[in-house]
Amino acid sequence: MSSDPLATLDQEQRGRLETVLGLLAEERASVSSVVDDRAWQVHVADSLTGLEVQELREARRIADVGAGAGFPGLALAVALPESQIDLIESVGRKCEFMRRAAEAAGIANVRVLNARSEDVAAEEGRETYDAVTARAVGRLSTLAELASPLLEPNGVLVAWKGKRDAEEEEQLANASESLAMVPEQVLAVGDRAGSQHRHIHVIRKSGSTPPNLPRNPGIAKKRPKG
Repeated sequence: MSSDPLATLDQEQRGRLETVLGLLAEERASVSSVVDDRAWQVHVADSLTGLEVQELREARRIADVGAGAGFPGLALAVALPESQIDLIESVGRKCEFMRRAAEAAGIANVRVLNARSEDVAAEEGRETYDAVTARAVGRLSTLAELASPLLEPNGVLVAWKGKRDAEEEEQLANASESLAMVPEQVLAVGDRAGSQHRHIHVIRKSGSTPPNLPRNPGIAKKRPKG
């Protein structure tokens, strides 16, 4: 990978993401706090650092959990045109923005699901994804719990986090067996993401989904395992 994630984009791909960022700058509903010139670095470059994970580059079905304004999902969809990416987001106004942005930018390989990830995992999405991405705020054990029932065995969760937190990582390690999710790698990507303490955690699905997952919506956040 280039030291500059944006250098991996060709002119057409840049144009698609320029359309997305232009709509984001015009959006009056609150979908993102960063909509100015920093958006290329804060949203796009940061999202594309996930491509340093080989399993994500090679994934054919990806679920972006808590997709927000569409990052990393829309950026990854542009960079990975052969992959199908489901953008899972429970807030309706954010889903409407992502749908409009994808249509305007001609990003055909995304699907916006206005739903909780637990509900998707309990039905059509159970164990169907090669990779899950999470750039949303949440503890690692919570993100691993949400990802586990979505992932096929041996699939990976790619989670964007800030400064490393030993207590949070220990909590994930303690919950690993009960979630069938094993911490595998932590990449320091701050110099490429434009954020000093940026890290990407790679957590692998180690077997079949435990029968008690997913728990009811919201429980993973309120009462994280570990």
